[in-house]
Amino acid sequence: MANIKQQKKRIRVAQRQRLENLRYRSAIKTHFKRLTARVNESGEDVAGEHRTLVRLIDKAASKRALHPNTASRKKSRAARVVAAGPQKVEAPRRRKASTAQSRARSKKS
Repeated sequence: MANIKQQKKRIRVAQRQRLENLRYRSAIKTHFKRLTARVNESGEDVAGEHRTLVRLIDKAASKRALHPNTASRKKSRAARVVAAGPQKVEAPRRRKASTAQSRARSKKS
């Protein structure tokens, strides 16, 4: 723990900034999932959802919550999803747990 008053303040400020950045990143993930679902289920208002996502990504990049290259990559992926149209997307398969993890689970039960 810091002893100097300014360092204590910097810790508080950094924590507040970290939570704000986390909110941006989380909102972007949520909007991307929403966009993907909207594209797959029906084609209505996809443009509005895409515009909202791009606006949020640009705002996060301008506040440096996201690196500009990351923001560009996310916008490109969103545009690709919209351009591709409805697709049947399978849920990713869960990987099997390693033997060490399975042993740890069996010891707990």
